[in-house]
Amino acid sequence: MNNFSYKNFYSYIQKKPSQFAIKFKLFLSLHEFTSNKKINKNKEKRVQKLMQKKGKLYKNMGHKLHIGRNRSKMLILIETAAGYGLFKVENSKLMESDVKDIEKCFRNAEEARKNVSLYSFSKFKKFQKAFDETNKLMESKLGKGLKKFLKKNIVKPKLNETLALCDKTLGGLIKKKYNINVTYTNSTQEIIRGIRTHLYGLLVGVKEEDAKLLKLSLSHSLNRFKLKFSADKVDVMIIQAVGLLEDLDKEINVFSMRLKEWYGWHFPELGKVITDNKIYAKCVKLIGFRSNAKNVNLLEETTEEIQREIKQLAEISMGTEIEDDDLNCINELADRLLELTEYRESLAIYLKYRMSSIAPNLTYLVGDLIGAKLIAKAGSLMSLAKYPSSTLQILGSEKALFRALKTKSKTPKYGLIYHATLVGQTTPKLKGKISRSLAAKLSLCTRVDALGNFSEPSIAITCKTILEKRLEYITNSMQKKMNNSKNSNSQLQMQVKHSKYNPNQSNDDQNRNNNNNNAFNKKKDFRFNKREADWNNKKFIKKQKRK
Repeated sequence: MNNFSYKNFYSYIQKKPSQFAIKFKLFLSLHEFTSNKKINKNKEKRVQKLMQKKGKLYKNMGHKLHIGRNRSKMLILIETAAGYGLFKVENSKLMESDVKDIEKCFRNAEEARKNVSLYSFSKFKKFQKAFDETNKLMESKLGKGLKKFLKKNIVKPKLNETLALCDKTLGGLIKKKYNINVTYTNSTQEIIRGIRTHLYGLLVGVKEEDAKLLKLSLSHSLNRFKLKFSADKVDVMIIQAVGLLEDLDKEINVFSMRLKEWYGWHFPELGKVITDNKIYAKCVKLIGFRSNAKNVNLLEETTEEIQREIKQLAEISMGTEIEDDDLNCINELADRLLELTEYRESLAIYLKYRMSSIAPNLTYLVGDLIGAKLIAKAGSLMSLAKYPSSTLQILGSEKALFRALKTKSKTPKYGLIYHATLVGQTTPKLKGKISRSLAAKLSLCTRVDALGNFSEPSIAITCKTILEKRLEYITNSMQKKMNNSKNSNSQLQMQVKHSKYNPNQSNDDQNRNNNNNNAFNKKKDFRFNKREADWNNKKFIKKQKRK
């Protein structure tokens, strides 16, 4: 085996290419190739040409020609705030071992150095570069710095080692672009976790204190960037506020119903006089026992007429008597109801100001509550701007839409837009038309709000005037059609003249008079003057027989 030279190997490959794989392994084990001596470039080129000819055999082997280097089986990419690091797995048994065994290998920094060693590390020169690279990594994209790092350390040296990563999608991009073998397993993730625990013990030229400060500043700047990107237009706050407002409405309704039922046992007539929940709770707090209704002044909450009526009803009330403990519980419930109503009012004011600052055109057209509900339904203002007007029209009526598609019936014409003032002003027949035109203008306004920086609703004002003109035109045209139909019906009724029976007139003259008059039946669609001509027609006779 020691007498096995390069020339003999080259001639052996030409004679017996089928046993190339076995002899190639023997060839790599020779002293000529394992030594640090440089090989003749012409000889290397000849071997590479031969490898191209024997391509099929080369693919079956699953190896590339790497001469004069001892290589590890795996490289691990670690992304840090300081830069990119590429680590080499020294222990080959580490990949085959379980997760618990890998944890034991990374107990200390010394044990970590035995199993893993630093292959290369590129430090970020500027903070802006570190910010850009981490932002790209968070989006699972390849940054410029990472591309250069991979080209320099893996692509140009033509390394054949597999690369382990934390991000699966990023690994797919690297494999697609650079044709590098990428792995993502539980064992590799555990190795990466072990490297990160003892990272500053493995890195060279990076202090732990400086790296922590850099990490903190980078996290602050990234969060600030996120808020600028998505919450300059703080639509997330609107979504949460609208959801809370709807929940508060439900809670207030439940509390008010419970209070009316509870206090109704003592004074049931009060609920018929006062319908507002807030005023009812205040009256309950002021009156207490119904016997005190005479002495209580309710002018701040109600008018004089209502106060007189309450005092009269308190004297002849049909309610039962209650004790002090019962009244205390009722007063506590009234306090909770008043607190909820006050908080609901403050939240509504907050939502109004927030909507006017984020989406002024949308709020001007539809209102703050409906606009906020549309944003919440879409997910964000940007996603609402991406919707077409047809989708925006039926947004909020998904159940009715899917039910209609399932039963093959008519689809809904409007969703949340139905509660808008423009749609509410119209008649039921015209609501579909005006909702379609309103949805078209709403989609235009949302796109301006999402992509523009307008503080005033300049576009919404023009859109509203156009919609009002459209509404007038539709209503006028509808009235004209109704008037024309009424006039035509009256003319038809005037034309119908039944000739009176004249005993002196003959039957022929009577029939002639009937045919001359434009007589109609009950349906008003049959003319008797064309009766003779129709009876001569054969098709008409067949139709009459079928009837």
